[in-house]
Amino acid sequence: MQLPAPPVARMKAMLLAAGRGVRMGPLTSESPKPLLSLGAETLIERHLRRLAAAGFGEVAINLSYRGGQIRSAIGDRTPWGQAVAYSEEGEPPLETAGGIVHALPLLGEGPFVVVSTDVVTDYDFRALREVGAELEQTAGASGFLVLVPNPPHHPHGDFGLTSEGRLRLPEAGYRTSEAGFRAPEGRPGAAAAHYTFSGIAVFHPALFRGLAPGIRPLRDVLRPAVRRGALLGEVFEGLWRDVGTPQRLADARALMGGRRPRPSRETAG
Repeated sequence: MQLPAPPVARMKAMLLAAGRGVRMGPLTSESPKPLLSLGAETLIERHLRRLAAAGFGEVAINLSYRGGQIRSAIGDRTPWGQAVAYSEEGEPPLETAGGIVHALPLLGEGPFVVVSTDVVTDYDFRALREVGAELEQTAGASGFLVLVPNPPHHPHGDFGLTSEGRLRLPEAGYRTSEAGFRAPEGRPGAAAAHYTFSGIAVFHPALFRGLAPGIRPLRDVLRPAVRRGALLGEVFEGLWRDVGTPQRLADARALMGGRRPRPSRETAG
């Protein structure tokens, strides 16, 4: 019987908090999206609290749009005892991969967790500590992505998953679009084999080392890594909501309040 990998000592986490939140409209005209409220706590506070409960005592937060408000709200130490370091990106923000490259000096030499503040989830972050250890022990692996079933606003997904737990790109014939991967004509059911990236991941610094600083989307790093077979993953089917629009934020607030969220009026695609 194979024993589980031991957790990575002092594994760090990074919260992605630099985005402008343009789709939120007036909600982010005076406040950055991570400080939007879910009721008793803000989006970023909920992530920090849950990361602390999972044993993550050191957190890096990247800042750009109204980042001073986030720094003032969180400070250098959270109410749960976490030490917080900030990665100042300036304007415009560097996008996800660019932001990670910029923050690498704060994240240490081993695997680290990345969580988008755009999502609400009950995923157990404790599992990611064991994932970090597994990455260090798995030859050729430099990242682990948590995938979720495709939501209505992203029906075609991002990645497939092999039976060995490695991410894969679509088969030949698939077409890419802003909504993800679309099955070719005549194969309407094939897209169900793909899932959406949740915004939760574990990365080894080696995945980003050597990349030039600057604006860089994460897909430009992930897709070549998938082709190399370097990314592992799993599908999570628990609570997960993207809160990138006012309607989705309202749904998440209702859900956090114990009420059934009303159906979204957003169209898929």
